[in-house]
Amino acid sequence: MNHSIDILQHDLLDPGTLVGAAFYGLVFLAAAMALAALVRRAARRVKAHLSDVTGLSFASALGQVLAYLISFVLYAHLIPELRAFGTALLAGVSVVSVVLGLAAQNTLANIVAGLSLVLYRPVRAGDRVQISTPKGVVTATVEVISLGYTVLRDADHNQVLVPNSVMTATVLIRLEGER
Repeated sequence: MNHSIDILQHDLLDPGTLVGAAFYGLVFLAAAMALAALVRRAARRVKAHLSDVTGLSFASALGQVLAYLISFVLYAHLIPELRAFGTALLAGVSVVSVVLGLAAQNTLANIVAGLSLVLYRPVRAGDRVQISTPKGVVTATVEVISLGYTVLRDADHNQVLVPNSVMTATVLIRLEGER
């Protein structure tokens, strides 16, 4: 009985065994979940003190994704069988990333433009702007700036969804006294 417990304890701490790999997988998953929860909690505390939370929302989401990504990379580096698989996977991912990058040019352009809007802040939530749309020039209030789209509300209470790549490429008129 004691011998079985000693073997189980040895296997549990050895990342080269299935039991050890599963144990470390759970440890790294729990650590990533705890770190992501910590990021969310910190973002909620800071959110109360900000008037524009667009940048905070982005930073919080990025921090959570990074927590899981770093945890997975560290886990894959710890498990011997995954190290060799990781090298082969890296070569395959580079080809797939080129294909996906070409296929998702518009989406990626909106995300990069969204980062630009969040960092440089030419407009903020609550600003009244004039923008040229297919219906003509529209005067609207900025409601939300996300990474993909900016949501405006016009005088008729219609939502105007503008891709961020358009927001950064077009001339906006920010009406005075609105900031």
